[in-house]
Amino acid sequence: MKKIHMDASVYLFEIDDVLYPKKDYILQVFYLFSNFVEYTEGKSVAKDLLAFLKEAYEHDGEEIALRRAMELFGLEAKYEENYERLRANAHLPLKLFLKEDIKALLLELFGQNKHVAILTDGNPVEQLNKLKHLDWQELSPYLTKVKIYFFRELEFRNIDPFDYIMQEYHVNRDQIYQIS
Repeated sequence: MKKIHMDASVYLFEIDDVLYPKKDYILQVFYLFSNFVEYTEGKSVAKDLLAFLKEAYEHDGEEIALRRAMELFGLEAKYEENYERLRANAHLPLKLFLKEDIKALLLELFGQNKHVAILTDGNPVEQLNKLKHLDWQELSPYLTKVKIYFFRELEFRNIDPFDYIMQEYHVNRDQIYQIS
């Protein structure tokens, strides 16, 4: 992570690949999806499907991995909808862990009484689900101070996210530092 200047008043964080590695979430969703397919189809495919999804994801990304898996394993289109629903609402088997450098930064920011918020550009249901599965460890006492803003939701309401956040915290744009 690049050096963060500490003279801002408000620090905005994205969730994916900032607070935690997005791959940690996606691989757990793949695990759940593979087991769902195996259960639904009544065929022993979970292990092979998971291995394929993981390798394809690492080489081609999530969307292509899922599309290729659907073709290779002969899955009906309904499974794509099931995957999307699972991705948004998954009850993960394992916790997600904050990146160590981010945890240290957050502790420093809270120690200096800085405002910390999350400004995320993703499906609000899915992003909240990810936050629910994060293990905040020693940052847990500070969570009541963290506000969450959804970029798309604010834009949908014709509200500029940064203007809104400036009003919320009574600061100028140059007093906001975004980490994405």
